[in-house]
Amino acid sequence: MTVPFGRRLSATVAERGPLCVGIDPHEQLLLDWGVGDSLDGLRRFTDAVVEALAGSVALLKPQIAFYERFGSGGLAVLEDAVAACRAAGALVLLDAKRGDIGSTMAAYADYLRPDHPLAVDAMTVSPYLGPESLEPAVSTAKHHGGGLFVLARTSNPDAGTLQHATVGDRSVAQVVVDTVRGWNTEVAGGEVPDGSGFGPSLGSFGLVVGATLPALDVDLDGLRGPVLAPGLGAQGGTVADLRRLFGSERAVVPTVSRDVLGAGPDPFALRAAADRWSESLAV
Repeated sequence: MTVPFGRRLSATVAERGPLCVGIDPHEQLLLDWGVGDSLDGLRRFTDAVVEALAGSVALLKPQIAFYERFGSGGLAVLEDAVAACRAAGALVLLDAKRGDIGSTMAAYADYLRPDHPLAVDAMTVSPYLGPESLEPAVSTAKHHGGGLFVLARTSNPDAGTLQHATVGDRSVAQVVVDTVRGWNTEVAGGEVPDGSGFGPSLGSFGLVVGATLPALDVDLDGLRGPVLAPGLGAQGGTVADLRRLFGSERAVVPTVSRDVLGAGPDPFALRAAADRWSESLAV
């Protein structure tokens, strides 16, 4: 057992602020950096991002798909990067969006085991095979102090097709929110107040809720877990959107990718871009 992810997240945010930077080495970005869309370019890109940001940003969120496309060599690059990020004090959120049942879900959840070659602090998961499908991941997270961020109310244009569908008198998105709320309540041993966002009572089970939604159409009260809010910067989301959707008393982890990565490959420019976002979030 280790310190639960929620507590580690709160402590890291208190020291570094809440910003999460996505590590998304897509083809065009590698070309724009001048490193080439190759395994060597992937490593040079990743090493530069880690060197520039792992010592100052609270969370780094590598998207595993961009590493998998280079095969075993790409995963080796990711393994090295995850270890380096964590050694520098950053938490690592693996953007994997895994979702399956039984032993397959349990195998995906092994990313949260400290003895895994690609051991991370938390991972994103998809609930659309039903809430019970995520139970192996929940159990692994509880046992090893890991975290989960569950896709709940995303802001891609077609998201409402499923997320607005109803189950009884609740939307599918609200069912996901209520399920995650229940996990945090169970770990806490009963209902506890939300408090004021980050703090020692923050749960380890969070949600993914888009920062570019026109309105917040799910009830997050009592969640007692963090909200990962992607969409800042190039996707149109702003700090004002975060305040509009979530207020100022919730544990929100804003995520930015292209607006920081586009400043590379110069490490000082990368760090300066991340610092600008961190400063805007602190206002």
